[in-house]
Amino acid sequence: MGSQVSKQVERRKSITTEKKVLADLRINAGEDFPGSEYRSPDRKNWMSNLGTERTRVNQIVWPGTHDSATNVIGIPFITRPFAQCQSLSIYEQLVLGTRLLDIRIQENRLVCHGILSTYSVDVVFADIKKFLAETQSEIVIVEIRTEFGHEDPPDFDKYIVEKIGEFLIHNDEGVFEKTIAELLPKRVICIWKPRKSPAPKAGDPLWGGGYLKDNWIDTDLPSTKFDSNLKFLSEQPPVTKRKYFYRVENTVTPKADNPILCVKPVTRRIHKFARLFINQSFAKGVADKLQVLSTDFIDGDFVDACVGLTSARIEGKA
Repeated sequence: MGSQVSKQVERRKSITTEKKVLADLRINAGEDFPGSEYRSPDRKNWMSNLGTERTRVNQIVWPGTHDSATNVIGIPFITRPFAQCQSLSIYEQLVLGTRLLDIRIQENRLVCHGILSTYSVDVVFADIKKFLAETQSEIVIVEIRTEFGHEDPPDFDKYIVEKIGEFLIHNDEGVFEKTIAELLPKRVICIWKPRKSPAPKAGDPLWGGGYLKDNWIDTDLPSTKFDSNLKFLSEQPPVTKRKYFYRVENTVTPKADNPILCVKPVTRRIHKFARLFINQSFAKGVADKLQVLSTDFIDGDFVDACVGLTSARIEGKA
């Protein structure tokens, strides 16, 4: 018993130390970067506002959400705090400015996070279509994957096409160098990551998992995750020279050996340092590799940071 208590004390010390490391870095380095002063006048239509004819896909810093469809997962005050990573619906996230969604599903087409499930994926498709109907020029990346420990829903690739096929931008590596205007009226890049089913191929309506990469490390230590994100980002080619999307997750996750297991208080340890991460990407000379930045519990400031850097790239300032 004593050794377990001692271990918990050391874990709390490590977390406190790592939070202070990032806080001190923010004081010393600041949070400025090209475009950091940008505040979107209309987050719902931010791509349109930047100019569809001059905004190329590989210039965009895509604001993304982690475990996007978990706003009503589980039982309130009982299981929900352990699995909820977003408080907004898919539609509300898109209106706020989110442009990359992370959707996990199980065999029966229910969205899930680990062992907990929530609404049907049809709710996700309906929210996406509602948003697309209300906008004209916003491009959305939708990653749909079979959650670990589950089987692929039968013929799910065909089901996706049946539901949102009219909006799908087909698998074509030339997309990365095109402007938004050149992709319209198609609006959705859908990346399908099955566990056992055949992966999409070039020319298909869907894109394979290799077109959205990341280097996830499972930790609740904020500075450890921050430094890891910078390290793995540095190993990628610049956005103008690669034919895949690379995601940085500005999140940390609860660990079983720590007494705090609810998502929100844990992920708050790093959430407020998104602008610092962009600042340090410039300081380390890797800002030209930043492309997708995702978070739990997305907010407007996070979106503005991503859009601001995108605007600076378009203007030739970054």
